[in-house]
Amino acid sequence: MKKLLLAGLLVISTGLSSAQTIDVRDSSNYSSKALALQLHQKKWIHGSADCKSNADPALEVFRYDQSSYILRQNKCLSYEAPFIYVLFGDEKVLVLDTGATESELDFPLYETVRSLIAEQSEQDGKTEKELLVIHSHSHNDHYTGDSQFEGKPNVTLVKPNNEAVVQFFVFNEWPNGSANIELGGRTLTIIPTPGHQEEAITVYDPHTKWLLTGDTFYPGYIYVKDWDDYRKSIARLVSFSNTHDVSTVLGAHIEMTDKASEYYPIGTIYQPNEAPLALLPENLATLNSELMKLEKPKNVILNEFIVAPMNIFQKTISNIARWIIQ
Repeated sequence: MKKLLLAGLLVISTGLSSAQTIDVRDSSNYSSKALALQLHQKKWIHGSADCKSNADPALEVFRYDQSSYILRQNKCLSYEAPFIYVLFGDEKVLVLDTGATESELDFPLYETVRSLIAEQSEQDGKTEKELLVIHSHSHNDHYTGDSQFEGKPNVTLVKPNNEAVVQFFVFNEWPNGSANIELGGRTLTIIPTPGHQEEAITVYDPHTKWLLTGDTFYPGYIYVKDWDDYRKSIARLVSFSNTHDVSTVLGAHIEMTDKASEYYPIGTIYQPNEAPLALLPENLATLNSELMKLEKPKNVILNEFIVAPMNIFQKTISNIARWIIQ
């Protein structure tokens, strides 16, 4: 459906020409600081004023290093344009979120991931790896692509509901504590971070030093369902960042413009002047300080993001959507 935008880039063949991989460098020649800087400067596909003429792929695939990928969905498929993270271990491959589109024809997420595995096998010789699919939270722009993975061989799909999340990660006292995922030579930490949504989690990867925060923290207009839970979750992430090496905080969307405190309205399909995706631990610390000052829920407007409590109507819609998948 989609045509490739740039010649000379490495294209992952899905038979649909709808996934584009940007292989920026052989990461062995770059330091971790150079990698992080490149990520902070990255410009993503960002939709079109007229989607009929949009030539971007359904999925942009950004290779951060030899085992870490960031995928972004085309805004002409969904204005949400969520980010998806794919992390390789020696034995397993983690897929964090599955996007906002179900159709494998329009949005070939599963085939794109399989292509990445095939590419990786040329380096390590392992053609089969277990796919572990989890979710940052249970809003449908992060799990609609699940059907592409259901019933596939060597796939473990953790449903985005409370029972499945607590059971799979063995959280005995949710939201306290943390859990680990072993991918084989790459151990990820799972941190409960409810507030935006009840089952929300954050993933820490010590290999890239990424903190993957989903919709809990990202450059955008962040709606908070449970204010007290959210305050505790942000404090939890700050405490974690103070005791672990976190280079970059990466969420699931970009909604801010490149101007301080300015955001694109909901439903925007063309964002030519986006803010960077990558945030810093310092941004988390600033938000935590602001939240601690407040005696009651209130909009927090900062240069890189805005945090706002949900109103009753928004909470009701959220509860209905959550009830559907429980």
